[in-house]
Amino acid sequence: MDALDILTDLENVIPYFQPIFSADEQRVIGYEILGRYRTASGAASLGPFFLDRQIPDEYRLEVDNTVLEKALRKAACLDSDVLLFVNRDAELLMLDGGEEFLQLLLRFQEKGIAVNRIVLEISERNYEGNPEHLDHLLNYYRTYGMKIAIDKMGNDSSHLDRIGQLSPDILKVDLQALRSTAIGPSYQDILYSLSMLARKIGATLLFENIEMVYQLQFAWRNGGRYYQGFYLHNPHEDFVNRDFLKERLKKEFHEFIVSEKKKLERLFFASEKLQSMVQEILAKRRKYDVNDELLFTLANHLDQIAFRMYVCDEDGFQQSANILKINNQWIIQKEYLQKNWSWRPYFLENIMRMRNEKKGILSDLYSDIETGDTIRTFSYPLNTKEFLFIDLSYEYLYEQDDLL
Repeated sequence: MDALDILTDLENVIPYFQPIFSADEQRVIGYEILGRYRTASGAASLGPFFLDRQIPDEYRLEVDNTVLEKALRKAACLDSDVLLFVNRDAELLMLDGGEEFLQLLLRFQEKGIAVNRIVLEISERNYEGNPEHLDHLLNYYRTYGMKIAIDKMGNDSSHLDRIGQLSPDILKVDLQALRSTAIGPSYQDILYSLSMLARKIGATLLFENIEMVYQLQFAWRNGGRYYQGFYLHNPHEDFVNRDFLKERLKKEFHEFIVSEKKKLERLFFASEKLQSMVQEILAKRRKYDVNDELLFTLANHLDQIAFRMYVCDEDGFQQSANILKINNQWIIQKEYLQKNWSWRPYFLENIMRMRNEKKGILSDLYSDIETGDTIRTFSYPLNTKEFLFIDLSYEYLYEQDDLL
């Protein structure tokens, strides 16, 4: 596909629309506008054209605006609450200070497409200008009600530091890498962290490149409100009935809900089982001091479950040494006495929960700093001031199946 052919044949430059679905309504809430070039063999993506840095900026911008103008003209028939996602390269946007783009949108506002329906997906990968100038422009756009999205969050984290500055309305997370068998648990942990970040800054998560049902389930489980991808619908030059996937999505979400509830129920019973085991062991020692002997007693009973134990006070200072299982032998690590763990996320919150509820807590899955293994920790209140921490081994979690 020759760039000159495209530039001299703008009549065949057309928009395609990929629907975006919502979790809360199970219907189409918007479309991403994509550029295509109509050929004898079908519509070809204009992605390579827009990414070709050898093509002068003003030519790429002309084609970009042609796609957008045709898309807006066609979108006039849509419901007034349907969002339109528009991709823009920051370098091209800033050629004229973003004025042509805004004026184009304002012209169509007079024709019924409000600017507050526009979601600007901004890409800064090739931007070499002053970030403050770009931020000023985006904030100016926001005064018209325009929303800002940052895309490709799942496969390019180079702009994570910009999220705080831009305060985007939407984070687009790319799930394409989730299909690879080479992707380990850490990748999924990173995506989970993005969901936590979005919640903290008040942004909506949109998961894109969903091509299989398990990707949709992952997006649903990790706080995704909006979904997009071939599994749901391919890009097309025409719009779809907003409710055409409603029944299918309701059915799939119901299956996700049932699965998640069963998993949570199993985790609850696993926590209750650990609670009973520790209580039973301690009940046989009516009076006990927090010392090495107590930990070794617990270790003898929990040998097939745990690999590390220690006791902390309410402020997170270790009141015992670590006892650690190495090569099926329990050893003492005195150097951990008086180390403080209050800096860990949720540590103090969990201390207060245990004190008030007078029962143990089973943590979520995480990677152990020292071993690198995937583990969980069971925390148990010995009294109102001392708390037992039992690190459960990966082998035990694997055998239980429910705990991984």
